[in-house]
Amino acid sequence: MKEQLKKIESEILEKIPKTKSIQELEDIRVGVLGKKGELKNILKAMGGLSNEERPVIGKMANEIRENIQNALEDAKKKINEEEQLKKLKEEKIDVTIPGNYTASGHRHPLMQVKEQLENLFLSMGFDVIDGPEIDTVENNFDALNAPVDHPSRDKSDTFYFSDDLILRTQTSPVQIRTMKTQKPPIRMVSAGRTFRFDDVDDTHSPMFHQMECLVVDKGVTLANLKDSIDKFVKALFGEDMKTRFRPHNFPFTEPSAEVDVSCLKCMGEGCEACHHTGWSMELLGCGMVHPNVLRNCGIDPEVYSGYAFGMGIDRITMVKHGIHDIRLLFDNDLRFLKQF
Repeated sequence: MKEQLKKIESEILEKIPKTKSIQELEDIRVGVLGKKGELKNILKAMGGLSNEERPVIGKMANEIRENIQNALEDAKKKINEEEQLKKLKEEKIDVTIPGNYTASGHRHPLMQVKEQLENLFLSMGFDVIDGPEIDTVENNFDALNAPVDHPSRDKSDTFYFSDDLILRTQTSPVQIRTMKTQKPPIRMVSAGRTFRFDDVDDTHSPMFHQMECLVVDKGVTLANLKDSIDKFVKALFGEDMKTRFRPHNFPFTEPSAEVDVSCLKCMGEGCEACHHTGWSMELLGCGMVHPNVLRNCGIDPEVYSGYAFGMGIDRITMVKHGIHDIRLLFDNDLRFLKQF
């Protein structure tokens, strides 16, 4: 039995240094020291030994087991160190190499102006109210006093889902929704996307952004409207900006007007950008809320009056930044967007 134990120890101690992986070491350990290992099988025959031989063989077996375990631990440590060195060599990072540049985004100029407008009106005491982009013909046309034969109702001008549902052509339906559900006094603005059949050119797009403003209360006059617009224009463009009101006709306001502002490039002196008129493009439409509109929303026009004005956020963005083609706002050209 001594010779068997010596032979196992010799063979295993010679085999361990030649292993290349942790798994090989584990296989050796299980094969020799495991419950069904070679050492265990030999020691099962110790019952046939004399009382004098048994402790000698037992001591020898324990020493051999300890030697093998130590050899396995040493080999395992060595393999781990080699694998770590190999990994460090293969996965080393050169911290002097420049990192990959990741461009950071920013708010689109349209959204910048939209948020600036909303914050401006919030500071003036208005509520910002949102509304659906799909609305009813009632809210978009009927309640706004649009005649049944008005060209804007045609399918050549408006996107219809059904006879009663459309993509809103303006943000004015939000005013209707507000007046139907809220009693005066009302001071609100609403901004969002609107949709109309339009050929794309430098100033038109089938999808564009609008902002509507509505004030309804007792004793509201045209003077209040002009004062609010003047303050809004000066806050947005600067104190030197001037406004010009031109008579116009809208079915939902009476009287109605369109508003121009000074040319931002020449500040009213006249230049090529404004065709030497001193005025920029028409900025917004406005007027006193038509009595029929108030009546359609359940508000007595004999008691309350109001004013409203609406503007294209795209157009304001163009005026503010001197952009002459609305398509630039939707092309997603980074060369253009990086300027903002």
